[in-house]
Amino acid sequence: MDTVEKLGILGMGAKYDMCGCGRVSEDDYINNGIYRVKTASGTCSIFKVLLSNECTRDCAYCQNRIQRDIPRTTIAPEDMARLFIQLFRQRKVQGLFLSSGIQPNSSTSMDNLIKTAQILRQRYNYKGYIHMKILPGASTAHIEAAATVANRLSINLEVPDAEHLKMLSRSKRYADLAGGMEYINKLRQKGIRISQTTQFIVGAADESDRDIVYATWKLKERFSLARTYFSAFTPVIDTPLENKAPTPLIRETRLYQVDFLFRQYGFTPDHLVFDNSGHLLQDVDPKTAFALHNPQLYPIEINKADYQTLLLIPGIGPISAKRIEAMRRAGKITDPMQLKATGAVLKHLLPFVTINGKYYPSLDAASKGGQQLTLWDYNAAGNKRAGIISA
Repeated sequence: MDTVEKLGILGMGAKYDMCGCGRVSEDDYINNGIYRVKTASGTCSIFKVLLSNECTRDCAYCQNRIQRDIPRTTIAPEDMARLFIQLFRQRKVQGLFLSSGIQPNSSTSMDNLIKTAQILRQRYNYKGYIHMKILPGASTAHIEAAATVANRLSINLEVPDAEHLKMLSRSKRYADLAGGMEYINKLRQKGIRISQTTQFIVGAADESDRDIVYATWKLKERFSLARTYFSAFTPVIDTPLENKAPTPLIRETRLYQVDFLFRQYGFTPDHLVFDNSGHLLQDVDPKTAFALHNPQLYPIEINKADYQTLLLIPGIGPISAKRIEAMRRAGKITDPMQLKATGAVLKHLLPFVTINGKYYPSLDAASKGGQQLTLWDYNAAGNKRAGIISA
């Protein structure tokens, strides 16, 4: 098998690991391990690849699980480092995401990941981005070594707790995974400049959104994670879950929205609305669901709300909230179009605010003065209930 064939196998083998801002679509797979990903600073290309897809683990959802009859291959650290640096110098990629299946000697798999990064740093003087996966069962020595050569480390929990993990794997221990995350956090507290992420496979173990949300919150508080990634379960042929229905992508989307609310908006799990099954509402985003479920808090007067209250208004984010504050220092806001200039989304925010004492439940109503505003509340089953607030 030549190198191109190996890269085709190992590049696709890393497909379900998240390393940018969420799901990588089929259109984002370029070739041979190169993926287009979205980051906070824009779009870039990442070389996202496994060193080996040989694996001794039995994860019920995984395309690389030991029981599957698929082509297996491995690339040596020296070859992988050389391939990456060629792509980097040709400006085809801007960073490296490196993972591996777990070989019979699990320490060998981590040794090879670390060696690849060391060659890039020391032999090729590569100073760019490396995201390295810490494999289940990795020793503290491996984690320390990885932290000296990578910018970001990740341990994928995949599920909210130990009970759900038992449904997916007999060979992984939740305590080991969480212990590895704890050790990475200790290294950060000692001053080592390394960020940490994790990932959930949404729906694989029949967990609810509430289960994932509360786990995400606890991980954020405990480990100060840079990101939490969510991947909607997709069945893989010749696995125990091949006949399980795929998880709707809307669940993945809603969980990402919650993660942003946690990290940028000051939300906590208590702000969120779940249906009787423990899932986030699918027909509205979590922030709007909060507003609809708490009509006693709305409408909010745009000229009086402090920064944190502005963030409770659908259609207003951290940047637009700061711009609104700056605009108010120059004088009262009296017209909806002034809010549009801040980057706020008018169609989302208008039903939840007053502007200088007037309601504008829609753009069409902007020229008609004060009107009635209909807000919607949700009961525990996720069903809508109307409530009227008079102007």
